[in-house]
Amino acid sequence: MALAILCSGGDAPGMNAALKKFVDHVYKCGQTPWFIYDGLEGMIDGTIRQAYHKDVAGILHNGGTIIGSSRSKRFYDPVYRRQAFENLQKYGIDGVVVLGGDGSYNAFEVLSREHPVNFVGIPGTIDNDIYGTEYCLGVDTALNVIRHAVDNIRDTASSFKRAFVVETMGRECGYLAAVTAITSGAEICAIPEICFNKDAAQEQLKKEISGGRRYVLAIVAEGTKMTEEIRQWLSDEIGMETRVTVLGHIQRGGNPTVRERLMAFEFTVHAVDLLLHNHSVRKAIGYRNGKFEAMDITDVNAGHYKIPDNILRDLHYLD
Repeated sequence: MALAILCSGGDAPGMNAALKKFVDHVYKCGQTPWFIYDGLEGMIDGTIRQAYHKDVAGILHNGGTIIGSSRSKRFYDPVYRRQAFENLQKYGIDGVVVLGGDGSYNAFEVLSREHPVNFVGIPGTIDNDIYGTEYCLGVDTALNVIRHAVDNIRDTASSFKRAFVVETMGRECGYLAAVTAITSGAEICAIPEICFNKDAAQEQLKKEISGGRRYVLAIVAEGTKMTEEIRQWLSDEIGMETRVTVLGHIQRGGNPTVRERLMAFEFTVHAVDLLLHNHSVRKAIGYRNGKFEAMDITDVNAGHYKIPDNILRDLHYLD
């Protein structure tokens, strides 16, 4: 069999580890691995090459993805989807491993309804917002990148009696912000999933400041669109000089952590084995309760991810 892999949508640390394991494992199984470069756009354009061990040597420690990624408006057009399918046929590709998020999953579900394409998705997004899995590639590294930045910010905040508002990524999911707030001991956290109780926070913070508190740390998820509002509130109502740090795309880069690399290996082995042992596959690999399992792609795309209750439980001042 000839199996291909592509990265689609936003890049995430751990993708290169998955690419290496893909090549190594496919060859170990006596099959032929292929790379689809630049995501869905590359599949449309036929930027498809056989992969060799030399292509993945020394890439484990690198963030990003050596085969590139993309978001594709052209893929909304059935003409280009057919072109992508014909390119897979041209190279004799029997199945595709898709590294990406919900947009990538939806794209391949649509493609597979129109054409006989076998694929298995591996959740790859720092947002950690894919239904049916507790872990997405990239999230552990992103959390560690954020943790390092927040620890540094806390140092300067405490030195100058300041408040700092740190904005994290995550689109409409507050997972990164919530976990960061808990593990950094932040006083404030605002996420899209639950309303922030400003009155309760204000009463408590004023008590603590009058008792000697020197700084306030607020973590705000980008999806709330509340970064400036929280800054203004801390400055005007709490009475502290306040600075804003928008972490931005540094959260998507960096050397993948040890856990990230191990998870990438396991996701990839499960995905490849599923394609090798089934004639018709339209699945995604999820990680739940310490186990990897195959999930129907329709169920994944129809579901809605929710932050675990134990994480929400440990946040302050949320209604």
